[in-house]
Amino acid sequence: MNVRVRDHLLDAETTALEALVARATEADHHQALSEDTPRTWVLLETSDGLVAAATVVEAAADISAIHFVIDPAQRADASVRTELLTAARSAAGGPVRVWVNRATPSDDAALATLGLQKERDVVQMRVELPLPRSVIDATRPLAVRAIELGRDDDAWLLVNNRAFGDHPEQGHWTLATLHDRVRSAWFDPAGFLVAPDPHGSGLIGSCWTKIHANVSPPLGEIYVIAVDPAHHGQGWGRSLTVAGLEWLAGAGIEHAMLYTESTNTTAVALYASLGFRLDHVDRSYRDT
Repeated sequence: MNVRVRDHLLDAETTALEALVARATEADHHQALSEDTPRTWVLLETSDGLVAAATVVEAAADISAIHFVIDPAQRADASVRTELLTAARSAAGGPVRVWVNRATPSDDAALATLGLQKERDVVQMRVELPLPRSVIDATRPLAVRAIELGRDDDAWLLVNNRAFGDHPEQGHWTLATLHDRVRSAWFDPAGFLVAPDPHGSGLIGSCWTKIHANVSPPLGEIYVIAVDPAHHGQGWGRSLTVAGLEWLAGAGIEHAMLYTESTNTTAVALYASLGFRLDHVDRSYRDT
């Protein structure tokens, strides 16, 4: 095996990585790598070409996050993951958080041999669309509109960062973070819904949706949903979720998903009341 560590990718490497991610996405029906901008890429090649890759992302001041993808045809070979993660941890140069999609007990055991222990579970829940009329009728009405970029940016950031103040990935966004995401090929401003506060100049909250068009059939996502803490306890989280799901259904999407912390029992119960069911668990592992 040949491992290469890059702070930027050559054109040929980008092409090979995109093909690898496409193969994994088709097999897993799951986004293979984080959208966060990597500080470092780690590429693992065999005689078959690029078979695995990892990204090292700054997750916080004292820790790096590692996300990785392995070609479905190579996953039976445990040495591929071991060599990839060993190289990625070395490239990180400090404490790491390693994310595993669709984690299983066998992943727990395998990463424990590398000195990595379970840290957090993020659950992916899915629901069929359109929602039943009874679910919509039981939801408090809320006026929403599409975001107006350039006008709503600061108000959205304020609500997002207040709502996710302690969250290691979603909190502390900047304008640069927001603008980087809206430049994504999948971005559609019509599906980025905000709820203006009728009694003030800010926002009650927002529901940002995403359509994964690179899987078949296309899959909708409640990508980021936030309610300003000043408006908690008023049912707006349910209202915003329903608004996002109705927008996705109107776009022809028949299945939608979202992520939430397994420990957020309030959110899990809310989504279950709308018809969401557990699909799988993504898990992070930390250095011991």
